[in-house]
Amino acid sequence: MLSFCQDQTSEDIIVVTETGMLNRLRREIPGKRFIAGPTDTCACNDCRFMKMNTVEKVRDALKTLSPAIEMDEAIREKAFIPIKRMLDWSR
Repeated sequence: MLSFCQDQTSEDIIVVTETGMLNRLRREIPGKRFIAGPTDTCACNDCRFMKMNTVEKVRDALKTLSPAIEMDEAIREKAFIPIKRMLDWSR
């Protein structure tokens, strides 16, 4: 995220992530303005659930493929669109 923001020509960048990363971006790239991007239901930069994630928990979930998240296929397809776009931009 840091290198992506450094490489952008725009001076204003909307960031939807936790507060720590937002503060780091502001500190390390002082020539740009970083705007915390809220969603319709919450402000991701202050999400108490996001702060509960750890590298170890992600590792364990990938190893065991649990906990499983089950949802309607139509919802999954809609949710996949922005995730795919984000992954395409990260290349």
